[in-house]
Amino acid sequence: MTRAIGYYVHHQGAGHWQRAVALTGALQAFGRPCTLMGTFSDIDTAGAPGPVLDLPDDRMTGAFDGRDGTASRPDALHYAPLDHAGVRARMGRIAAWAAETNPALLIVDVSCEVALFARLLSVPSLVVRLSGNRTDTPHLEAFRAASRLLAPFPEALDGGDVPDWVRDKTIFSGFLGAEPAPVQPEDGRIVVVFGRGGEGGEHARLCEAAAAVPDRDWHVLGPVSGSGPAPENLHLHGWVGDVRPHLAPAALVVGGAGDGLVTAVAAEGKRFLCLPEPRAYGEQEAKAEGLARLGAAVVHPGRPETGTWPALIAQALALDPARIRALAEPDAVHRTAGAIEALCRG
Repeated sequence: MTRAIGYYVHHQGAGHWQRAVALTGALQAFGRPCTLMGTFSDIDTAGAPGPVLDLPDDRMTGAFDGRDGTASRPDALHYAPLDHAGVRARMGRIAAWAAETNPALLIVDVSCEVALFARLLSVPSLVVRLSGNRTDTPHLEAFRAASRLLAPFPEALDGGDVPDWVRDKTIFSGFLGAEPAPVQPEDGRIVVVFGRGGEGGEHARLCEAAAAVPDRDWHVLGPVSGSGPAPENLHLHGWVGDVRPHLAPAALVVGGAGDGLVTAVAAEGKRFLCLPEPRAYGEQEAKAEGLARLGAAVVHPGRPETGTWPALIAQALALDPARIRALAEPDAVHRTAGAIEALCRG
């Protein structure tokens, strides 16, 4: 009987879930059963390619607020609150699944605690290594405990502060979750995207941006706070499940450096004005720096002021979209699924 894989999905943002769906779907070609596990209260799991194990929430009062006994927390852990029933139930459910399933592998995307817990359960693990400066003790110990590491981006975007032994242990998957698309005609529009994991847009500032570049239509996807009169060239679409149909006619995409958006922009081969958002360990900043280094994006830290929009838009429109399209590997998902299958068999 083919032993199963577990895939632990972090709840922050949509990128983790999109990766999980793409990889577990591709692993079906090998007849490898996969269970996706995580807290999915904000995610529609109806399209999951396999069974879903919903885990109790481990957050404190609805958010990670730092009240987890930091002073006495072991150095190898990021988050370990005491006397938290949700944490106990969550880890207990993972342990029960492992005992019942005898899995070949647990993919961890992402949690240092779950990575170390997999080692304690005697389950081989493939731990996802995100962008950013992740050389703190919890990350390095999670990487050490893992059988292999998976970087969900092209090797060309990897930072320079990664220890050699971590890099040697890493499988670089390339961007996952979106196949490169045929080039389509553009209509000159600017598409601004706000993801699930960020703060969203501000209506007043979007109005100012659209007014500063009035010769182009601005289409905004994702959450926007505030309301009021808007320029005729500003169109608010709210949250959309799939951004790619909106990106296809765009001359330029504006947004953060989250995995989901960068993957979609590369797949569509779109000029990209990247506004990295604050994230732990400088994750988005590091990815944005890599894109800028490769000439694949124009990067601006934070939200631009009104007077800077015309010059930024002009600079970004001068990009060669072939640079970012070249980062979208056509068979990245299937190649990575094959590497995971080989790891299970090995």
